[in-house]
Amino acid sequence: MTDDGAPGPDYETGIYARESPYLDRHVQLGVASEKLINVSFPAEPNEGAEDEYPLLKRLFAYLEGKKDQFEDVDIALTVPTEQRTVLEALRNVPYGEDVSVERLARLAGLDDDDGDDLQTVRMALDANPVPIVVPDHRVRDGPSSAPPKVEQKLRSLEGL
Repeated sequence: MTDDGAPGPDYETGIYARESPYLDRHVQLGVASEKLINVSFPAEPNEGAEDEYPLLKRLFAYLEGKKDQFEDVDIALTVPTEQRTVLEALRNVPYGEDVSVERLARLAGLDDDDGDDLQTVRMALDANPVPIVVPDHRVRDGPSSAPPKVEQKLRSLEGL
């Protein structure tokens, strides 16, 4: 990835982590073939995790209050197709705004009156492998794949 977090030749595969005083946890990224495959918030990072990575720099700027949609970050979503559609729609919810599960269903082209479609939305949020980059904290009445305290801090950061 390049300095702005876009894909590049120097960071093809690896685990990258840095401690966040704001979240009181580490932010850890998994990258494969220049695509972000996961974001997690462990108390301690994986052994051997590197702490220098352009996307980590952007995430930490975000955690310090800089608005960022992360829409240019190349992600690899390994979830079922309907869930992928939900997570891709969620990437379009702007910084500082939140939506309901029903609204997200509509944004994803699903039926917000269909219990199965609403369950698909909730399962997609719960299985989201890349929280923050796919901002499940912007869904006010749905689950987040981030730990509850992290989700609360992300919502607070964005004034939600």
